[in-house]
Order: sequence, then structure tokens, then C-alpha cells
Amino acid sequence: MNKFDLNVNGERHTVEAAPNRTLMEVLRDNLGLTGTKKGCDMGACGACTVIMDGVTILSCMTQAVRCRDREITTIEGLAEKDRLHPLQESAIEHGAVQCGYCTPGWLLSAKVLLGQNPKPTRHEVATAIAGNFCRCTGYQKIIESILAVSEGGERAR
Repeated sequence: MNKFDLNVNGERHTVEAAPNRTLMEVLRDNLGLTGTKKGCDMGACGACTVIMDGVTILSCMTQAVRCRDREITTIEGLAEKDRLHPLQESAIEHGAVQCGYCTPGWLLSAKVLLGQNPKPTRHEVATAIAGNFCRCTGYQKIIESILAVSEGGERAR
């Protein structure tokens, strides 16, 4: 077992985990952050997407011990206190959430996209969320909800 610190959603946590434990497992099992979903468990679906040092990663494919002292944001860290993030509000308003399993992953992918490109095209949004598989929505409402938050989108007016 390894003992190490993780910086998750602005808080420092000391965890103990075997070297082969994934970040997804540690987030869910050790820290109780179950918003990070276990989907395929092989890096194909994007349900486990989190942000590490400003970049999206697949937490099911990342050893937790390698995340020592890095800045990690999960879906639980997207909202500010009791207020939903504009991407979360827009997802609800646009009906982009159905079963909800893929939602944490694509919301975090969208956050990184808008941080890098505040005014993306529809194609750029689709490309940014291409690694986040959704079986319910057909992606149109997801893309519309992200574009609504982008600069020039209806929520930005």
C-alpha cells in the first residue's frame, strides 16, 4: 500500500491505496466521489473523465499514485458552493441529461474546451466530446447546451 496526497476539488486528501489502484477507484471508493462513473473500465467510453492540471484524463486508465500532488477536478467540484456551474444549468435547460451516466464526463470535457476556446464552433464542440459516449441523447442537445454557454451563446448574452 502507498500513502500519498491527492488535491481533489481544491481539497488535499491523504489516501492509502495499492499501486495498481486507478484514480477512478480511489475517487469513488476512498473519497466517496461517486460522480466519476465507472463505465467500460478500459478507456473507451469517457464516463470516468476528470480534469487533471487543466486537461481531461480518463481516470479508469490512470494510476492514482501518479496523480500525487496534481490538481484534480471531478464533477463534484464543478459547481461553486450551492450554485450549479453554467454548463450544468444549461444541460438541464436544454434536456441534455437523460439517464445521466455520461453527463459528468462530457460536462468536464466541455469545461476544458470552453476554457481553451470560449467561442467554439459546433464541430469543435463535437470533437471535444467525441470521447464521451452517450446512448440516450444523440448528442444534439448536449452540443446545443455547450454552445449556449460559450461566448456569444444565449447564456452569455
